[in-house]
Amino acid sequence: MPITAKELEYIADSMSNEDLLIKQCTAAAASCTNPQIQQVLLHQSQVHMQHYQALLNCLQQHQSIAPTQPQS
Repeated sequence: MPITAKELEYIADSMSNEDLLIKQCTAAAASCTNPQIQQVLLHQSQVHMQHYQALLNCLQQHQSIAPTQPQS
C-alpha cells in the first residue's frame, strides 16, 4: 500500500528533525572539552543518523509503489 501524502509529510518532518539533531550533537561535541560528554554527544549523533537512515529506507521501499501523479 502506498504511503499517503500525510504520512509522507510526517516522514519528511521527522527526517528534517533528525538531520537537525545530528548537526546539533556534532557541533556540541566539537566544542565540548569534557571527553565523557563529547562521547555521549557523538553517540547521540550516531543514533540520530540511524533514525534518519531508517526513515530514508522506508521511503525507498515505498518508492516503487508510490503513485506517479498527485491524488485527487
